[in-house]
Amino acid sequence: MTNHDKDISVGQTNEKVSPLTPASDPAEAVAQRPSVTPVAVPATPAPNRPKRRRLLVAVVVVAVLGTLGWTFGYPYWIDGRFMVQTDDAYVQAEISAISPRIQGYLDTVAVEENQMVAAGDPIASLDDGDYRIALATATSRIETQKATLATIQAQTAAAEAGVGLAEAQLRAAEAVVRNAGITTTRLQSLVSTRSTPQAKLDDAEAALEEARASVAGAKAQIASAEANVAVLRAQYAEAESQMKALTLAVDQARRNLDLTVLRAPFAGVVANIAVEKGDLVSPGQRIAAVVPVEALYVEANFKETQLGGIRPGATVTVTLDALPGQTFRGAVASIAPATGALFSILPATNATGNFTKIVQRVPVRISLPPEVLATGVLRAGLSAIVEVDSRTPAH
Repeated sequence: MTNHDKDISVGQTNEKVSPLTPASDPAEAVAQRPSVTPVAVPATPAPNRPKRRRLLVAVVVVAVLGTLGWTFGYPYWIDGRFMVQTDDAYVQAEISAISPRIQGYLDTVAVEENQMVAAGDPIASLDDGDYRIALATATSRIETQKATLATIQAQTAAAEAGVGLAEAQLRAAEAVVRNAGITTTRLQSLVSTRSTPQAKLDDAEAALEEARASVAGAKAQIASAEANVAVLRAQYAEAESQMKALTLAVDQARRNLDLTVLRAPFAGVVANIAVEKGDLVSPGQRIAAVVPVEALYVEANFKETQLGGIRPGATVTVTLDALPGQTFRGAVASIAPATGALFSILPATNATGNFTKIVQRVPVRISLPPEVLATGVLRAGLSAIVEVDSRTPAH
């Protein structure tokens, strides 16, 4: 390719690329150039995003700390620091074990598991046939003894009448003695003057001795009658004592008959029924239990280092594990006189060479108000968390 051809090619290329026609005059070339408007470029500010981020983080931290302080710190400062807390606490009850006091075969079981009963309601009953017979026998002995007492009373009355008769005979004999004495004295005077024969005096003296013997016999008869009365009275006293024994036997037989029915000692819920109809039960055998749901309480075992803030009458807040979110109000009823370790079957003996000090716990009894017990949601044995308000003043 020649130089001329190159120039033509270049010219064609320039025509396609540039929209302006090349001018021979440089001034015209300058005039043909398109005008360009200058664009203002804003100044780049200094970077401040890290400062804003730090400020935002600080605000969030302050807000979180403020919320936590208000939620936890303020309640702790107002109330929490005065509360003595333990989770070693349980709902307790004075559970009564129903046991027979006499032996017999179980005739009926009048209740079911978890049934509410009132005080005096029957729980179970024993076969009472033998005890009814025993009561009838003891009652018949009472009637027999009453007849014996009546007989002794009649005999005593007769003996006392005999004493009266003997006393009357004594008085008659004494009158005869007096009369015989007077006659004898008169005859002695007459005999001394030989106005009366000696035979009459002898007869009078004999009559006097006979009268004196009658007096002695009457006195002996009185003594015998009085002794008979004393014997009868002693027999009556013995019969009366036997009557008391027989009356006690009747009372015991009636009591045994009453004991064939096992009753609830107080209002509560029957649980742990361990017998069935027809079982032979013995005195002391546990057949059921009654839980007084309206007399429940909480026993909390506090550390010995916590007792300084616990006093009887202090307000208590109770939370049960079985009822999360619910709290109950109570009060400290009493504090045990000894630690729980002293009441254990095998108390710890610390007089040894390998002694290790262990913080002891003292049971504290907490009473619950009647309205809480009336809800029926509490059960004996439930675990609890107890908080005692130590601000309660000492009494």
